[in-house]
Amino acid sequence: MTETFTGLDPATLGDALRVAGSQDFDRWQDQVRRTGGCADPIHLTGWTLAKDKTTGESLRHYSTETEPGGRLRVACGNRRASRCPACAHTYAGDTFHLIRAGLAGDEDKDIPATVRDHPRVFATFTAPSFGRVHNQPDHGPCRCGVHHQDDDPALGTALDPETYDYAGAVLFNNHAGELWQRFTTRLRREIAARAGLSRRELTDVCRVSYGKVAEFQKRGAIHFHAVIRLDGPDGPDSPPPSWATLQLLTDAIRAAVRHSYTTVTAPAAGDQPCRPFCWGRKLDVRPIKAFGDDDITEQKVAAYVAKYATKAAETTGSLDRRIGNREVLDLLDVPDHPRRLIEACFDLDALYPDRKLTAWAHMLGFRGHFSTKSRRYSTTLGALRQIRADYRAAQEREALGLADEPDTVLVLSDWQYAGHGHTPGESALAASIARDLQLNRETAREALQDRRALEGAAA
Repeated sequence: MTETFTGLDPATLGDALRVAGSQDFDRWQDQVRRTGGCADPIHLTGWTLAKDKTTGESLRHYSTETEPGGRLRVACGNRRASRCPACAHTYAGDTFHLIRAGLAGDEDKDIPATVRDHPRVFATFTAPSFGRVHNQPDHGPCRCGVHHQDDDPALGTALDPETYDYAGAVLFNNHAGELWQRFTTRLRREIAARAGLSRRELTDVCRVSYGKVAEFQKRGAIHFHAVIRLDGPDGPDSPPPSWATLQLLTDAIRAAVRHSYTTVTAPAAGDQPCRPFCWGRKLDVRPIKAFGDDDITEQKVAAYVAKYATKAAETTGSLDRRIGNREVLDLLDVPDHPRRLIEACFDLDALYPDRKLTAWAHMLGFRGHFSTKSRRYSTTLGALRQIRADYRAAQEREALGLADEPDTVLVLSDWQYAGHGHTPGESALAASIARDLQLNRETAREALQDRRALEGAAA
């Protein structure tokens, strides 16, 4: 607890001491722990009543009137690590299990282990060039003559800001979701053509499944990482036809990317020319292995996708929330390169009103979903959240000695939104709780790895 108060300003320190010295501090801590140390919890007021359906007996009554401040705090659920590290950790874990289940199978999630035998690749789709930027070439220095370190803020910024196509960059980001949609449509056509089938005939024997995540490059351009898999007509439950090979899938992906040029365009408007959009030249398609030291294994791919599912444009120096006006850029000292991209969104909004560029300026124009999957790739995030909720509900019923069969219990409730967030002192205390929970997780993970290593050595 002493470390929690170190370095706090007097006002925050006084507030933290007030919270820590309150009579209901233990219950407040319990609430925060249940949220995982959420940085911006939702506050609820209300009550719930559990009654036996057959006898009418009241089994349990709960009201927030007895809670600290008369409120119950629940996790915000924000996926962004910059906004809430605790909830982002949960989101990343769910994404990891979703992606890995589609690669290795999971009986608990109704994904058979035989899905591991289906052709599957990990593909990276990059953005085209909008001008030269500071980078780290494989050989020699950057074009500016400097060998940039990994943490150099110049990386990804324009070598010549006056000639860099900021408008083209944000318009590409804005249309990237449509470009992906066109790619998936074309991919099915390419696969059908190689199998000698029509598109309709293909759906009777083979299905394309995928899970993807978006990532911002340092230059502020969006690109996608995707697990792409070939299944039988019933998805992961059925094997793909014999002609559906890894090589066929790889060739079809490359052909579909080549065909994507000019399929998505931003029309000419004002001083802006008509822009056809396509993927960048650096297309990377690699087979996914079950095991081994290679970077492209099931475990590593799932971890990679999960990592980027919690990040967005703030990794480029942009903001992690919507921008109301340009003055905010001065107040928050946004770096020059992302600032120019944000300003391009404001400048282009009147020319392309249907693209809502101002609303998505903080995302440098990108307005798609960061993490998406096809319908039959694997389980869903909603299903994973429901499993977690059911587990906690079962724990609570057991602790209260309620009936194991929830169908015999009638639950009545009334909840109202009452705000969100912490006071400054509460934020400092909640951050300390979150760090403790993270340390416990890391310790448990290391212990599990050590145990597995010992078991492997013994075997």
